[in-house]
Amino acid sequence: MVLAGFRGLSVNAESPIVRDLRESHVGGVILFSYDVPLGSPVRNVESPAQLRTLVEQLHGFAPGPLIVAVDQEGGRVARLNEDYGFPATLSARELASLGDLEQTRAHAGRMAETLATAGINVNLAPVVDLHDPDNPVIGALERSFSAEPLVVIERARAFIQGHHDHGVRCALKHFPGHGSSKADSHLGFVDVTATWTNADLQPFAALVEGGFADSVMTAHIFNGTIDPVLPATLSRATVQDLLRQSLGFEGVVFSDDLQMGAIREHYGFDEAIELAVQAGVDIMIFGNNLVYDEGAPGRAVATIVRLVEDGRISTARLDESYGRITRFKEGLLQAQP
Repeated sequence: MVLAGFRGLSVNAESPIVRDLRESHVGGVILFSYDVPLGSPVRNVESPAQLRTLVEQLHGFAPGPLIVAVDQEGGRVARLNEDYGFPATLSARELASLGDLEQTRAHAGRMAETLATAGINVNLAPVVDLHDPDNPVIGALERSFSAEPLVVIERARAFIQGHHDHGVRCALKHFPGHGSSKADSHLGFVDVTATWTNADLQPFAALVEGGFADSVMTAHIFNGTIDPVLPATLSRATVQDLLRQSLGFEGVVFSDDLQMGAIREHYGFDEAIELAVQAGVDIMIFGNNLVYDEGAPGRAVATIVRLVEDGRISTARLDESYGRITRFKEGLLQAQP
């Protein structure tokens, strides 16, 4: 139930992330090319050959199937980019401008082939938020396909198909819709109550119904229309009631990075984990790339154990996530070419 970021171009038996995999049973890793806290272009990615070796090392040390994830949306959000010897990519906005859907699928397929060659099995993409040019973290970075839900649905479907062609699974983000925000949830509290509409929900609903939602990632946005108290990631009304019950999604739910300002500045470490699990989140991301806390993954696992021992989270609730994660990982293994 924990997906962790770490530092290093290679790992060995003494690496902290290897300890987390072996001793704390952390189930996945997320890779970055740029180290934000250090302001350094050296993190996990140096070249295609180096990355392939790193991922092989991680798989080798993991006691079971491992999720290896990356944000490879294309354009400005592409961890594997030309600076490190990888092919150029197009942003979602650029993909939407291509003549037909097959071009989108083909381009996404080439992105997925890059990931699959490196051993990466989950792309935390596509963004299916609606485009708003005034949005500083989605629209301004061309991360959204369109302001029109139908265009988003069509292009996202083609993007996902291109990834499936190469055995890579995707995550729809950021549920229930971050596109209308006027602020960045990496930095702090974001309220979309006055700007969010049911149109923001349409891409998620259609892709879930069509069977194209491999997994879903939550947003840290606050939407008083859905939950008057908690942001989406920590909200049972959002994850369990809206996504699972109303939309019928039965797969894995990832949190967005729990170290983002919208969560870290307003909720304690243990409190955020408890609320996220109670909300219905299956896998919590600690990217360790907004703040670096080497002990966060192991501490997160210990917190979950303590919450169960204290009776604050039921074993039945953990069994639900375990079942969904196990099925998701089995799907990753079956999808490998």
